Amino acid sequence: APFIRDLATAYQARCVGRVPDWAPLPVQYADYTLWQREWLGDLDDPTSEINTQLDYWRQALAGLPDRLQLPTDRPYPAVADYRGGTVDLSFDPAVRVVVENLARRERVTVSMVLQAALTGLFFKLGAGEDIAIGSPIAGRTDEALNDLVGFFVNAWVLRVSAHADMSFRDLLSQVRDKALAAYDNQDIPFERLVELLNPDRSAAHQPLFQVALTFQNNVVPNIVLPGVEVTPVPPRLGVSRFDLWFNIFDAIDGSGWDGYVEYSVGLFDRATVESFVAQFKTILTAVTEDPDTRVGSVELLGEAERRELAVWGGRGAGAALVSGVSVPELFAVQVARTPDAVAVVFEDRSWTYRELDEASGRLAGVLADAGVSVGDLVGLLLPRSEFTVIAVLAVLKAGAGYVPIDVAYPDERIQFILADATPVAVVTTAEYVDRIEGLGRLSGTLPAVVLDVADPSIDAHAVSVLPYPTPQHTAYVIYTSGTTGVPKGV
Repeated sequence: APFIRDLATAYQARCVGRVPDWAPLPVQYADYTLWQREWLGDLDDPTSEINTQLDYWRQALAGLPDRLQLPTDRPYPAVADYRGGTVDLSFDPAVRVVVENLARRERVTVSMVLQAALTGLFFKLGAGEDIAIGSPIAGRTDEALNDLVGFFVNAWVLRVSAHADMSFRDLLSQVRDKALAAYDNQDIPFERLVELLNPDRSAAHQPLFQVALTFQNNVVPNIVLPGVEVTPVPPRLGVSRFDLWFNIFDAIDGSGWDGYVEYSVGLFDRATVESFVAQFKTILTAVTEDPDTRVGSVELLGEAERRELAVWGGRGAGAALVSGVSVPELFAVQVARTPDAVAVVFEDRSWTYRELDEASGRLAGVLADAGVSVGDLVGLLLPRSEFTVIAVLAVLKAGAGYVPIDVAYPDERIQFILADATPVAVVTTAEYVDRIEGLGRLSGTLPAVVLDVADPSIDAHAVSVLPYPTPQHTAYVIYTSGTTGVPKGV
């Protein structure tokens, strides 16, 4: 703004042959830099302001995850290339009015409302409960700097804890408290802060935060140049400085807000970022209309997404629902139809439908003899192989539900699943039998049966024909990743 005013003043004066009539400035940029150095003090002085602010940030950012778990379309590369794209973002005047009214009632700034809504969005998108969003700050802490051209902008990190049962009002209160504390400790240049905190660095992403929000509510004056028509053109550089950067500013007519999202094309498709924009608008509208709304209850899906889910779930137009028919029953029909067709291929071994039916029937009989019955759960701790398919079919034929357990899981996670799901049996390989038995004892829920899927005695068992399960029986229980809390069996 000061540069544009100075430019217009100078242009108008030179057009009529005059020297620009600028008012003298109370300070120069060099004065600011000297003040900043004096104000922050020396790192060697434990009582200095820089050490006081550094202590705050050490505490505020202690244990911060290396990066936010964003729902990217592609994995992070080894080295970020900073290629970027942009998606436009706009809010109509009605949304602006609601947000500004809420900000006044809750005694917060508009940017705090936007920060809280963006935090809620990424919580809903699975980024976890510990969410850090960066934001630039004007840095003009004295009125004498308002008309001075210079680089005052700094960046700080807003770290917020979010969970599903938290109301938006509580989330907003937390954002306000964190933001006010950050304002009080805003003077350390961000690059210096990163150097002093020395977090684990990666060439794949920015340190401390990967998502940024900028809210520009300063009024930029119109550029009035005699004889010249001036049109503002926002620069689109084809660069992404962060994984995602939400930029919001006053619309030209002053009614609503305009903006754009700058994004890394190495991580996101344009359509994904467009969905983020739509979901940001959805969550902002929902929580500002009713601040007591629980963050976890906000519905982000649009009509198009609901239709797509309906198709995936077999509820789309023309989808024929098959009710009351179990997987083993459908599999038996396929075996009868094409018994000698190849059903499974793994490495250099193939299985026909008949062979798969017989192998799973023998294992189902062993499970039934061991006491596995309808309503039970059976853990499957198996490496990727043909035995995985055989075991799944066998458990379903026995009328039980299977619980997949990845062999790569740490012991603590497997122990948790055993204690939580309490499977009556675990099917595994000889390599993992001792591990399962040991973890079962530690969890206090040792399965009654720990079965080696390659045990030769299984091949000697008769092929069992068991009653088909019904739709009311559980087919399987799979555990969530746990990135937003304790893993849950679904």
